[in-house]
Amino acid sequence: MMRRWHLALLAIAAVLLFGLVLAITAPDPAADAKDMPDLILRYAENQPEGYPTTEAAYAFADLVEEKTGGRVQIRVYSNGVLGSEDSVVEQMEYGGIDFSRISVMSLGEFMPELYVLQLPFLYKDSDHMWRVLDGPIGETFLASIQDSIGLTALTWFDAGVRHFYTNEPVTSLDDLKGLYIRVAESSLMEEIIQDLGAVPVRLAYDDVYSALAKEDIDGAENNWPSYDYTGHYEVAKYMLLDGHTRIPELMLASAEAMKKLADLDPSYPSIVEDCARQAGLLERELWKQAEAESEAKMREAGVTVTSLSDAELRRFREAVAPIYEEYADQEKIIRKIQEAA
Repeated sequence: MMRRWHLALLAIAAVLLFGLVLAITAPDPAADAKDMPDLILRYAENQPEGYPTTEAAYAFADLVEEKTGGRVQIRVYSNGVLGSEDSVVEQMEYGGIDFSRISVMSLGEFMPELYVLQLPFLYKDSDHMWRVLDGPIGETFLASIQDSIGLTALTWFDAGVRHFYTNEPVTSLDDLKGLYIRVAESSLMEEIIQDLGAVPVRLAYDDVYSALAKEDIDGAENNWPSYDYTGHYEVAKYMLLDGHTRIPELMLASAEAMKKLADLDPSYPSIVEDCARQAGLLERELWKQAEAESEAKMREAGVTVTSLSDAELRRFREAVAPIYEEYADQEKIIRKIQEAA
């Protein structure tokens, strides 16, 4: 009996000790609740991890969390997991997504006035584009987005200059004739491709690699980092440096997100706008670095790069000149953009 009593005491002691350990080590629900943010928002990005716009999105999220003392947390969803750019814009219009980075090319489908900012051969170089976007013209467009589609435009992002890459050599305008070239959801880009003599094929960004590999399309057009990060150079080894357009991008916020922020603290919308501007400036620097590194990497990987002569480049410009006639009602803005060079 004595042995059983001792065993019983030992068992009770063990249970009490285990309970004490649990009490010490178990998470405190009150502490967890205290550490939880008051507001969690979602940011959609269709580019992969490490891409300049994705890195800027994370920087933006970190700044917002810091400036709000942890009360607001923004979760970044990269690689297009929340949908295509067109789908994301539609979701933002009813508050399904809070923030995103959207190309002006895609946003132009919802607000055609933006197409004037991506007309072919509009900008002389990157500095020229930023003089426009950082000035009164850029500010006017940022403000007009709220009125047109109900989204808040927070800052501009860089997306570089776009070129053609193909699975067979293209060295002149004549070589483009009849080629099937992938384009994003953009009626203006379709028109540019048609005027250059090729056949535009609307295709989701994630489907381009497969289409190139199976030769369902002959090529695509994009910037150096996209060509690199997507691995398109593996199945389309010829790059034609024509620089047919520069397409800026925007960080956007939904009306619902801005309302939630204001309800939490009236100062938070302004804080978020300031954080976005800082992230935008960071993205420009990251873009310059990525553009140079990707071009060098592609050349080292054996991509055949062709530059156009001045005479051949004039042929490209002349081929797309009729597009400008369609924007006669925006001639004043176009002239101001050109004069900024």
